[in-house]
Order: sequence, then structure tokens, then C-alpha cells
Amino acid sequence: MEEKKNFYNVVEEIFREDSRYKPDSYEFVMQALHFTQEKLKKQSHLNGKELLYGIRDYAIEQYGPMARTVLNHWGISGTEDFGNIVFNMIGKKILSKTENDSLADFKEVYDFDSAFSNVLRDSVIKGKK
Repeated sequence: MEEKKNFYNVVEEIFREDSRYKPDSYEFVMQALHFTQEKLKKQSHLNGKELLYGIRDYAIEQYGPMARTVLNHWGISGTEDFGNIVFNMIGKKILSKTENDSLADFKEVYDFDSAFSNVLRDSVIKGKK
């Protein structure tokens, strides 16, 4: 319980310093990280692209056709926003990076319109197979 409390305290501190992203977005990124590590069967470090595709899949799994709306509500409108969130957490030692990791790894990895626009249609098509 103390670990969670500390996480939320640090997120509040980040939010006071950088209010572009709502605090919920930080918890979401942590959950998406764990989701992606499990999906890739990889408990070690993920690179930016691995994390971003995992975030996309997790957002769709959690919020379905509302995924983009939820992310936009949190201040996220592109993949670079996730990079900013990750690097804010790196700055507070919630996450770590390797010497090869950079914010550029998160720049325009996928287009939000393409990634989230056909979620409902795609899930209906998959359901009919």
C-alpha cells in the first residue's frame, strides 16, 4: 500500500511541474507497461516502440471505441505524448532507461487516427469470424 501511495504522491508532484497530462495517464502507462511485458513475455526493459504498440493494444482492450476520447481527455493526442509521460516518470525514478533510449523513440510511431478510428468496426468484424 505504501508503494502505491508513493507512486501517486510522485505523480502529483509531476503534475504540479508539468500539467499537460492528467494524473490518470501516468497510472494508465504503468498498467500498459505491465500488460505489454506480459504480452511479450518480457519482464525486462521495453523499447519505446514496443511500449507504444502495447499502449495502443491496452487502450483498445480497456476502452474500446472510446480509447481515443479517453486519451485525448488526459491530454494525449499522439505517441510523443506517451514519451513525455515516460520521461517524466524516468526523471522521478519511477521508470528507468538505457543509454539508447530517447524521447525521439516515441515520435510519430503511429498515427492516432489510424490506430484508434476503426476500433468498433474491427471488433465487430473479429466477432463475426
